[in-house]
Amino acid sequence: MAHATLSSKNQIVIPKEAREALGIKSGDKMMIVVRGKTVIVLQKPDARHRAIRGLAKSAYVTRYLEKERQSWD
Repeated sequence: MAHATLSSKNQIVIPKEAREALGIKSGDKMMIVVRGKTVIVLQKPDARHRAIRGLAKSAYVTRYLEKERQSWD
């Protein structure tokens, strides 16, 4: 586990071990997913839907999606 600090410019440095685990380097694009109070940092994939598949399997999201789909009818 590594720690990061938010700067006065609202920036963080991704620790070396995390960059190495993701295989990212300076200038690479990242994708940020927010789930409640959890933030997930992912290497930007070619297809975003593949990267976030399975991240939103909560009861709230399922109910929300069901309501949205029903409103389309």
